[in-house]
Amino acid sequence: MFEQFGFVTVFDLLIRYIKKGRIKLDRSRFDVMATYHDPCNYGRKAQMRFGHGFFDEPRWILDQCLENWVDLYPNRMDQICCGGGGGTLVNGYDDERIFYARKKIDQIKATGAKMLVVPCHSCHGQFNSIKKQYGLEDLQVKYLWELVADCLIL
Repeated sequence: MFEQFGFVTVFDLLIRYIKKGRIKLDRSRFDVMATYHDPCNYGRKAQMRFGHGFFDEPRWILDQCLENWVDLYPNRMDQICCGGGGGTLVNGYDDERIFYARKKIDQIKATGAKMLVVPCHSCHGQFNSIKKQYGLEDLQVKYLWELVADCLIL
């Protein structure tokens, strides 16, 4: 059914534009160590429900944007949830949401990354709202497509 309407994900669209040269990227724009968080919905849940989790696609895009990035450990199907999904950002249980994120924060700290790249709105909101509580005030949290936009050669 999706093929009938030309359905593509943001991952597919960015990869297509980059490979066809429609957009050109400057990999040297950021000189900080970065890391990538696999969101539940684009990764594990998509793999279980549709047979394809979006793991390789965002990493390929990251390779086109950054010279310096590392994976979190564990990652892909073994990634740990950030704690921001399922409506937790707005349900009023902030103490629990912040506490739940401690393992994810430990993963990020272990990489030494100064930039965290995510493709998910809930993850983006979660990390921006908790980074101060965990001593990561200087951590840049960027959407994947925001990183692409910041690396564009105009």
